[in-house]
Parts: sequence; C-alpha cells; structure tokens
Amino acid sequence: MKTLSIIIPAYNEQESLPKVLKRISKTKFRIKTEFIFIDDCSTDDTLKILKKTKYKVFSHKVNQGKGAALRTGFEHAKGDIIAIQDADLEYDINEIDRLIVPILEGKEKVVYGSRFLKSGKKGKLTFYLGNRFLSLATSVLFGNTITDMETCQKVFLRSVIKNITIESDRFDFEPEITSKILKQGIKIKELSIYYNPRTKKQGKKIKARDGFIALGKLLKYRFT
Repeated sequence: MKTLSIIIPAYNEQESLPKVLKRISKTKFRIKTEFIFIDDCSTDDTLKILKKTKYKVFSHKVNQGKGAALRTGFEHAKGDIIAIQDADLEYDINEIDRLIVPILEGKEKVVYGSRFLKSGKKGKLTFYLGNRFLSLATSVLFGNTITDMETCQKVFLRSVIKNITIESDRFDFEPEITSKILKQGIKIKELSIYYNPRTKKQGKKIKARDGFIALGKLLKYRFT
C-alpha cells in the first residue's frame, strides 16, 4: 500500500485557510495521507491558524516564494507519492484522490490536473491566454502535448522528485519542474479538474511578469 504526502505552501491565506482546512477534514483518500503546510513568512494570521491544526507545519523566517516553500515540503515528505496543492479555494483538494489513480495503477509516474481539458471557469482572460501560450510553448519545446503547464495540482512518484534539484524560489517552479520531468523522458498525464479562479482582490498573487519569467525558464531548461 503506497502513502501520499500533500504539500501545501501558504502565504497570507488567513481568509481561505479555515475553509481549506474544513474541506481537508471532510476529504477521504484511498491511501494513507499526510499533510505538510509551509508558511512562507506570512504577515497575517496564517501561521497562527496552522499551528492549531494536527498537521505538519514548517515556517520560513523570511519570505522566499512558492518554489522555496515546496523545496521545504519535499525535504520533509515521507510519502511514496507526492502532491502539491495551493492553500486557497481555486483548486479542490478532493481532486487529488482521483489524480493519484493512474500512479497507483502503475500506468503513470506524473499526473497534472488540467483546468482546460473541459469547459468551465477559466479566470481572467489575460491569465488564461498566458497559460495557454505557455502550455503550447511547453508542448512544442519538449514534444509532450500539455494543456496546463502552470496548474497548481501536480502529483508525482517520489522517485521522480528525488532525482530533480529545484532551483527556482518563486512561481517559476512550475516551468522548471515540468521541463526537468520532460527532459528525463517521463510522460506527463493530464486529467481534468474543477477550477474556481479568484481575483487579485481575493488574494491571487501571480502577476503578468511571471509569465515572461516562465517562458524564459522553459527556454533555459530546454537548451541547457
């Protein structure tokens, strides 16, 4: 029986965390699961809320970014399968139980939850178009058709992550991890997921410039 580690980075998520934690408490996974939260030096009550839970919680003394938070999570994860999940309500954590199935069946090593495989909410048009362009660029550069490279629901066999050194500290984690997986010749399987996009006012942190950084990282890891 395999085990699952779900790594959840959090930065200033005091508004969404109570609902996320409530959803987690009601979610049943088909295998033994541990939750690992990393507070990235939040300035609100995020860490205070997390310390009241029964889950593993680690905190950064200086804000470093999503990539750095995930590195911390990877260091402490014990599961045979590792999943990443945001600490907001854009992605439904229930979907992870479905995403791990191809891995449990031995058919896949990596599964991404795609927001764009079926009709539904897509979010702000500029972000949607940017995501589709980056996914197309990934497909062309690495020869693996992918619809949602920037998705924040990714699931991996532990052995895949173990062999990859993550350099990126911030949102450029997404193109880096995808590039390095594909350069190993590992196929990325995509399954459709539910997506509930939020606005900047509601706490969305990614910016347009992050798209240009992501493209640069795709090119960097493809040709170096």
